Amino acid sequence: MALLRHARPDLRRRSSLRLGPSWWFLSLPLLGFLTLPLLALLLRNAPVEVVSNLGKPAVYEAVWLSLKTSLLATGLTVLLGTPLAVLLARRDFPLRRAVDTLIDLPMVLPPAVAGVALLMAFGRRGLLGSLLYDFGVQIPFTQVAVIMAQTFVAAPLYVRAAIIGIAGIDEELEDAALIDGASTGQVLRYVTLPLTRPALLGGAVLTWARALGEFGATIIFAGNLPGRTQTMPLAIYLGFELDLGVALTLSALLMGTSFLVLVLVRYVLMG
Repeated sequence: MALLRHARPDLRRRSSLRLGPSWWFLSLPLLGFLTLPLLALLLRNAPVEVVSNLGKPAVYEAVWLSLKTSLLATGLTVLLGTPLAVLLARRDFPLRRAVDTLIDLPMVLPPAVAGVALLMAFGRRGLLGSLLYDFGVQIPFTQVAVIMAQTFVAAPLYVRAAIIGIAGIDEELEDAALIDGASTGQVLRYVTLPLTRPALLGGAVLTWARALGEFGATIIFAGNLPGRTQTMPLAIYLGFELDLGVALTLSALLMGTSFLVLVLVRYVLMG
């Protein structure tokens, strides 16, 4: 492990390699391909039209619902994901690698598959949903389903960031606090978590951004009901059929949010 740490390249260090102009020509095709659609989206959104579309009830409802559900999903993730991250970062137990892999699975799982899985678990005929339905609790096609879908696909981002942050803290600091008489809870509260704050905040911000843009699992598990479960990505999908201007406005709004999140995580929280 020590050898791997020394061998890991420092991306901020200026390389001694002499890269000629040909490398720019080799790099430009992909760079242009990634930039052109984003630029086209910005150019198609006239400021006057954006302001006009933001005043439409459907747009307001989608924006408000997205903000509310994504923030609740992020809060739920932080509350439930932090203990799990501490456990995985500080304890070695049987099947730990299996649990670690299971946490990452929703990040690579196709969103539609995630939605079907949630429906099979919490739907009317699902493993747990059938029992809930007997007690009069119906989750699919409600705002609770929106929050659950967002949490399912976005929570791994926070847990992974928290694990990396906690694992990077020198355990000798925690041991010193324990020797001084602090309990495990006090060590976590006053030593581990404060030192891990940048990683935790970064993971939470990324989780919120991912939840805000969630589409596939949401439309299958929660539906696309205007005013009830229609988030911004779902309104964009419907806007292509009913009102392209609304779709373009919401797309630009989500793109701007994603850009600000990346700036915040890379240059503010992570230094």
